Amino acid sequence: MIYKVAEFFSSINGEGTRAGELAVFIRFPGCNLSCTYCDTSWANQPDTSFDSMDDSEILKYVLKTGIRNVTLTGGEPLLVRGVRELISMLGENGLSVEVETNGSVYLAPFADLDNRPLFTMDYKLPGSGMEEKMELLNFELLKQDDTVKLVAGSADDLKCGLEIIRTYSLTEKCYVYFSPVFGRLDPAEIVEFMKKHRMNDVRMQLQMHKFIWDPMERGV
Repeated sequence: MIYKVAEFFSSINGEGTRAGELAVFIRFPGCNLSCTYCDTSWANQPDTSFDSMDDSEILKYVLKTGIRNVTLTGGEPLLVRGVRELISMLGENGLSVEVETNGSVYLAPFADLDNRPLFTMDYKLPGSGMEEKMELLNFELLKQDDTVKLVAGSADDLKCGLEIIRTYSLTEKCYVYFSPVFGRLDPAEIVEFMKKHRMNDVRMQLQMHKFIWDPMERGV
């Protein structure tokens, strides 16, 4: 199977349960959503440059780094033809696979794998302009080590996020993170909102890589 790879690099995870841990990132181009705050929109353009790599080349690259964590991201990686097979192959070779997915793709075809990946799944809040695209059945498929990420750009987004967390009992199923749209919502506002609503077992996170490097820098 040949895959289009927009970029591949090793760095630290900037967010989620593995924040601060080393990881190899494989970014696939193309996305079915167009969020107002997208920070990788360059990867979703029709003329985005890419490398053509087969599964053995991807595996060889990852193993050569000596890093065990692999993050498949995009774009939207679960729309990539053959990604189920790639996830399986990486897992069979002793690698720990995390999939960053936008919440619109049904997880069932990937959640039953023997080497099931970790899912870091967005729920797109109203400010994204994409909330109506969310696949709510995914909440039934999440496991304890998975993550739901709520990126908020306003007070209204925070209120919606709270409703989603409570309606689907998310903190009983998986990790839950609130994150501010970079440069748009003061992180302190999220903290005060969490305090006001006694949001136990919810975490506030910042995108670590945007504080270490320039927020627009690639390959970090």
